[in-house]
Amino acid sequence: MKNSGSISARNLIGLGLGYSLILSLAVFFESYFVAAIPLLLMVLYLAFFRIDVLMIFIVACTPFSLNLEDLDLGGVGFYLPTEPLLFGVMLILVFKVISGQYLDKALLKHPISWLIYAMIVWMMLSTINSELPLVSFKFMLAKLWFILPVFFLGAQLLKNQSRIRIFLLTYLFSLIAVVLYTILHHAQYGFGMEAGHWVMSPFFKDHTSYGAVLAMFFPVALGMLFQKNISVLLRVFLIMGLVILSLGIILSYTRAAWVSIAAASGLFMLMLFRIKLISLISTTVFLGVFIFSIQDQLLLNLERNTQDSSDDLAEHVESISNVSSDASNLERLNRWNCAIAMFQERPLLGWGPGTYQFVYAPFQRSQDLTIISTNNSDGGNAHSEYLGPLAEQGVPGMLLMIILVVMVAFLAFRLFYTLKDLELRIYVVSVFLGLVTYFIHGVLNNYLDTDKASIPFWGFIAVLVSIDVVNQSKESATE
Repeated sequence: MKNSGSISARNLIGLGLGYSLILSLAVFFESYFVAAIPLLLMVLYLAFFRIDVLMIFIVACTPFSLNLEDLDLGGVGFYLPTEPLLFGVMLILVFKVISGQYLDKALLKHPISWLIYAMIVWMMLSTINSELPLVSFKFMLAKLWFILPVFFLGAQLLKNQSRIRIFLLTYLFSLIAVVLYTILHHAQYGFGMEAGHWVMSPFFKDHTSYGAVLAMFFPVALGMLFQKNISVLLRVFLIMGLVILSLGIILSYTRAAWVSIAAASGLFMLMLFRIKLISLISTTVFLGVFIFSIQDQLLLNLERNTQDSSDDLAEHVESISNVSSDASNLERLNRWNCAIAMFQERPLLGWGPGTYQFVYAPFQRSQDLTIISTNNSDGGNAHSEYLGPLAEQGVPGMLLMIILVVMVAFLAFRLFYTLKDLELRIYVVSVFLGLVTYFIHGVLNNYLDTDKASIPFWGFIAVLVSIDVVNQSKESATE
């Protein structure tokens, strides 16, 4: 045994010295990629033997990931290190599923899983019919490396309840570190609104995506404070984190984030009173029909609001309903009108996934143009997670997204009302309200093509599905 151990130690020392020599030569010849070899070997080991650890590593890196396009490295919209790692995990997952390994059949047969299959199939059909097939193929591939590893593999791994806490805390504390950086950076510019649009760079592309992700984790940070079996130290960290997160949300000047948190808070109160979801949906539909019937009078009243975005928080809130002079609001209406016009021309299959920003320009009407309108393909998407699919994938694309929202809501309500385990109920309501902030945010913006929003979005849904699968398994065992 001693001899074996000494040989192992000598081999380890030899490998270390050999690598040091190779690294020295690489630096001398300016071949710096050699320095990444140990990291690459570690990732390969984790991918094949500890994929759970690799997924947590990806989650930890997500708030810090950098977009190659923003760094002027080749002009490719690719997030490092998360997206290459997710692509690799996706390939491994597909291989294991084909060989009949790994994923629970109950997970694969879950209603939300079936809905996601339908979304993927329709995306493929829309890609085949796309105006720009290569763009759509790249978009679809990126969607797959978010959905397959984060939702399907995530739901499998999160069946272990302790991993739910690890997942949520890992992303939360990495995000808090980015918020601290942003606040300190923002302080150098007096916390002004204009600076607040970009001080989160290079980690977030703008204040709206930053605010959306912060809003998603606000209910999570708050909910985990009410768990009983956490240490005093963790509770202190959560309180501090919640304060930092709150400051970040306020200083982001992201109006949609503020609205989404207020709406999620109202929904939570209704959940506490055990209001049925079908009643909420019926009321929402009724209000929608009523608002549509008085839309002319409503628009006339909204046009009287001339308060633009402002450093003053009260005035900034007031500017939310300004559709007469606020450039941001008017441009959003311009993008929505373009999406509707695109849908009217191709109502069934749409123009192809990911193509909106490349084809919407001819659909802009002169009366809708604003000072920030552009005919270039670098001005963003449809500013809606619902109208975007409508334009790119037709009516089925939008309906599938709406059905996902409704199914997730029904699942969350059912679990919240039926689960007996308090800790699980806290997880359910926390991630669901986090999703609600994004469902609402998705009316005004769309960020599911980025890792920072996609990983928590699909991860939160995976938490709900994993809890449901485990709970149903326990109920079946007791029958």
